[in-house]
Amino acid sequence: MSFFTSLSGLQASQTDMSVISHNLANVGTNGFKKSRSEFADVIASSLASDPTKAVGSGVVVKANRQQFSEGNLKTTSSALDLAIAGDGFFAMQSPGLNSQVNYTRNGTFLIDSNRYVVDSQASKLLVYSVDSDGNIISSGSSNLHPLQLPETSGSSQPTTSVTLSVNLSAKQAEPQVAFDRNKPESFNYSTATTVYDAEGNANTMANYYVRTKTNTTGDPTSEWKVYSFLGSDPLTVDGDASPQTLTFDQKGNMDPAADPVEFDPIIPAGSSQPVTLTLDVGKSTQFSSAFQVASREQDGHAAGQLSGVTVDETGLVTASFSNGDVNPIGRVALANFTNPTGLRQLGNSYWASTGVSGEPSLGSAGESGFGGLMAGTLESSNVDITEELVALIAAQRNFQANSKALDTSNQITQTIVNLRA
Repeated sequence: MSFFTSLSGLQASQTDMSVISHNLANVGTNGFKKSRSEFADVIASSLASDPTKAVGSGVVVKANRQQFSEGNLKTTSSALDLAIAGDGFFAMQSPGLNSQVNYTRNGTFLIDSNRYVVDSQASKLLVYSVDSDGNIISSGSSNLHPLQLPETSGSSQPTTSVTLSVNLSAKQAEPQVAFDRNKPESFNYSTATTVYDAEGNANTMANYYVRTKTNTTGDPTSEWKVYSFLGSDPLTVDGDASPQTLTFDQKGNMDPAADPVEFDPIIPAGSSQPVTLTLDVGKSTQFSSAFQVASREQDGHAAGQLSGVTVDETGLVTASFSNGDVNPIGRVALANFTNPTGLRQLGNSYWASTGVSGEPSLGSAGESGFGGLMAGTLESSNVDITEELVALIAAQRNFQANSKALDTSNQITQTIVNLRA
């Protein structure tokens, strides 16, 4: 019997060393939770046996129990690195047909080619739907969905009006060659303004300023011509591509003030619909200072392109766009369990619920029973190397002691066998 008693001790010590080795191997795994082996003695007894003479039969491993203490938190530069400061797990939808929901404390997330927020195993982060104010629309597992970042926000608005205010230097002389937009010597200045068609495509409206009359003592007025193009096509008024004339008095003010010019509809390159542009340069001046664009405005815009994403301490995910829109798109769902130590380990820092752990209780960060969420932060493994090495020494000592007991039993048995000889 003592052989098997010592053998159970060896097996228990070996299990203990395996658990400790597993802990040490994952000391650098984000979100990893260490385990410890728990043992119980084995006693073979019955109602008829004398309790004072009972002899134990060894040891048995009762459980390798996970320890869900919080690991150290470390900051990162990614807005999608998330850590839970307190209780809770991220809910992840696994890829594939089954789409099982697993749970993790590893908050290393990134964006895949379809703009889903996923982890390194391509599982998708689950969130609650929210309204425009960031409030959860409906709680419960039926309202959870994978977090997908929108590509655009709003709709495009074609440009209809362009307002330019420039200063045309009074020191400029008249060009000596006829205007040709491909010849810089044929014009004094040029400006380029980005305008948008109905599909939101950006186009360039170019304006060329040519001085055609210089003020004299007898005639103090000056004149400039403004040629306008959209892309490579000239802008026309009633089919006429003649330039707009600007007249300035001796003080450099426009006199008379130029009225806005409405050009004929034109279809920009790459567009299927025409745009009608109005140009207003009525606030331009002619002072002796250098040429400058004092102001430039146009009323069109493209649909906003995704430019950034943030997650606050309550788990609210907000997307920002190039047109200035800032839209809440979901709130990170957290899960908790009555008995987290009963979760089944799946590997890759995943757990699955079991009958021992109980069904998940869902909520969001900051609510009762759930920790806060920290963006730009990751939770490290909760393995303490010093503690594990000391435990490893103890497990090794226990193994050696049981080996010695087994060796002693073997020597006694050998002595008994040799009595007859």
